[in-house]
Amino acid sequence: MEYKVVVSDPKTGKSYQVELKDEQAKKLRNKKIGDVFEGVLLDLPGYKLEITGGSDKGGFAMKEGVHSAKPQKILMGNGVGFKADKGERSRRRVHGEIIGDMITQINTKVAEYGGKGLDVLLAPPVAEDSEKKE
Repeated sequence: MEYKVVVSDPKTGKSYQVELKDEQAKKLRNKKIGDVFEGVLLDLPGYKLEITGGSDKGGFAMKEGVHSAKPQKILMGNGVGFKADKGERSRRRVHGEIIGDMITQINTKVAEYGGKGLDVLLAPPVAEDSEKKE
């Protein structure tokens, strides 16, 4: 089991992607949109993250209010997964709000900040050039 977790920082507007595998990923299973979890799971001590959405293997969005861990076809107007014209409704495929096996990406935002900044904890290491320009 593997998830790509996107951590968004509302203060700066930046987003960071972290991969979770195996045992760490199992800890997010059965959580749903709106749940808050400890950032230690992503090596972010002191942080708390809120789940805001995600997508499944087919690229379909998770929809809050669809109480399922499976994909569903629901009749919907304007909202996540469908942009309707005025008064239009259509049956669209969305994924339920519960994180299961079919989810590949989980979107989160910072609910509570820790001691160090996200850019320090999650920034990719900078490769040093072996040749310096003179």
